[in-house]
Amino acid sequence: MADEVKLYEDGRSPYVSRVKLALHLKGVKYESVVEDLSNKSADLLKYNPVYKKVPVLVHNGNPISESLVIIEYIDNVWKGVPILPCDPYEKADARFWAKFIADTCNPAIYEVHRSYGNEQAVLEANEKLQILENKLRVSGQKFFGGDNINLVDIAAVYIAYWPEIVEEAKGIKFFTRDKFPKVSEWADNFLNCQVVQETLPPRAQLLAYFKKRHEARNKA
Repeated sequence: MADEVKLYEDGRSPYVSRVKLALHLKGVKYESVVEDLSNKSADLLKYNPVYKKVPVLVHNGNPISESLVIIEYIDNVWKGVPILPCDPYEKADARFWAKFIADTCNPAIYEVHRSYGNEQAVLEANEKLQILENKLRVSGQKFFGGDNINLVDIAAVYIAYWPEIVEEAKGIKFFTRDKFPKVSEWADNFLNCQVVQETLPPRAQLLAYFKKRHEARNKA
């Protein structure tokens, strides 16, 4: 009997893109269930009663929430391209950097965008992203995972794709190539991967969404 796999999602979410990328890397077939987050379905509330948000992966009736948790589950359940290293130290190191990106780098960039480039927010985001810049410079690797994408690269999908679009919509400029050349080079390599391109929301769709939010804010 084939596995039943459903992904409850909102296509604009970088957290959803993380999970889609993991599923595509493993070649897992799944049913996409698109949620209206302004009117959440009974199933979503049932499957994620704690946070009540996407993504949620439901595998043979069992729900798993939180994107990084879901990715590790996918890596453990399905064979194919490994997402986490096999070596215990390398695995722990990948988890550390994925958590650093999720808990520290992404929120710092969000704050720059939310505050429309507030000086203190920019200083803090620069500090966090410089850590990633230094890591890539020292390692000399194509990806955070080396020659291939791993958990850390997937965790950083927001950094690779979303800031340029959000900043165009809001008319600000923070994330620039001259400021973060190694991170920008990594983003180019990452976004040029076919499996990544298959899992990202269309740029035009995201840009229209963020422009609409920007316009609504200015009218408020």
